[in-house]
Amino acid sequence: MRGLGEYLAARGHTVLGLRLPAHATEPKAMLHTRWQDWLAAAEDGYHLLENNVRQIVVLGLSLGGAIGLLLASSRPLAGVVAMSTPYEVPPQPRLRFLKILLRPLALLGRVMPFLPKLPPWDYRDREAAQNHLTYPVLPVRAVTETARLLSVMRERLPEIRVPVLLMHSIHDGGVSPDNARSIFQQLGSEQKQLLWLENSGHVLTVEPAHRQVYASAAEFVERSGQPAGGHLLQPRGNAVSLSRRHPSL
Repeated sequence: MRGLGEYLAARGHTVLGLRLPAHATEPKAMLHTRWQDWLAAAEDGYHLLENNVRQIVVLGLSLGGAIGLLLASSRPLAGVVAMSTPYEVPPQPRLRFLKILLRPLALLGRVMPFLPKLPPWDYRDREAAQNHLTYPVLPVRAVTETARLLSVMRERLPEIRVPVLLMHSIHDGGVSPDNARSIFQQLGSEQKQLLWLENSGHVLTVEPAHRQVYASAAEFVERSGQPAGGHLLQPRGNAVSLSRRHPSL
């Protein structure tokens, strides 16, 4: 997300990048984190910006996209760009098993708090795959909290009225394209768009198609600042970047 944030900043936008709680620290931090903490971090970012800018557009990748959509159901955003966003927990074999055991997972997590994590598998850019930073293990708590967050997101999708741009790769190996279709269908927004990308895996912002992602996001942000007459408001649109991916990937 840093590259996208720098791209938008170079176009004159105010950009705030958020680190979600228990991300980019250590795996055990995730054991004490709930989905409400992730949403609260986004709300903190919103309040940091609201009195200093004329409008706020949220951009998020994977879990960040889900949080952005949740925020749009309760805050007067100018728009949301949700990339590679899950509608439900991805049906990977181990995650499907955990999903069945969602209720007893709290007990399971006390006995087996971490699971081995597989290396990233759907990158089209080998250099991006080598530069991929992630925890070496999967915190079980992260799966349960992600499932709960997505459940709330699904309930609130029909309540969202702000413009939304969804971007998703047709080759996404972590969050299947069906997720984007489901979100699009359930969104209450009249202004909604689903952009399909090729030559890309799950992390759209670092894959070969990233330039198209950047340009599409910037166009959406700037269009969100236009009144009916078509003149761009000043200062230009503002973006809150939610940078962390789905914790299961």
